[in-house]
Parts: sequence; C-alpha cells; structure tokens
Amino acid sequence: MPDAIIAPTRQFLEWVAARPRAYAEVMDTWRSSCPRLTIWEDASIDGLVRLEGGPAGFVVLTPLGRAALGPDQTVRSPPPAPSAACAAANRAIGTR
Repeated sequence: MPDAIIAPTRQFLEWVAARPRAYAEVMDTWRSSCPRLTIWEDASIDGLVRLEGGPAGFVVLTPLGRAALGPDQTVRSPPPAPSAACAAANRAIGTR
C-alpha cells in the first residue's frame, strides 16, 4: 500500500465501498486517458481493489483497500467526472 493515499484515490475507494460497482461502471466513471490521473489503475496495482468475476463482474475493495480507508468508510461526495478530474490535476501542477 502506498505511504499516503491521495484524495482522489481515497474518493475512489469510498465510492467502491458504498455499494458493489460493476466493472463497466468503474471504467465509465474512473478510467482516464490523462497520464497524471490514473486512479483506477493505481488502486488496482497497489492491491486496494480487485475485479471479481471478470469483465462482467464487480470491483470490490480488498482488505488492504478497507484498511486504507480506516474506520470511517462513509462516502463524502460523488466521484468527479474523469475529464473534470484531469483538468483539476493539470491545474494543480500548473499545466493546461
């Protein structure tokens, strides 16, 4: 698990924790072509989420993902649209 969970990754984990998410829903909402915003990919590589049942299955938190959220697993806000999130990431680092 990474030393620190960045805010968009935490938001993604909270979103997955709220209810079972179909793989297609995760891809529609979180897949990004922005090289600076790889939330789904990073969470998967870091072992925070896993896909159960193949492409037609569901994305779920792993025990490591639940531990990253800590005791408060309440969803605070909906996930950003990928394009808005990418734009925000670019603004944060000073690019356009």
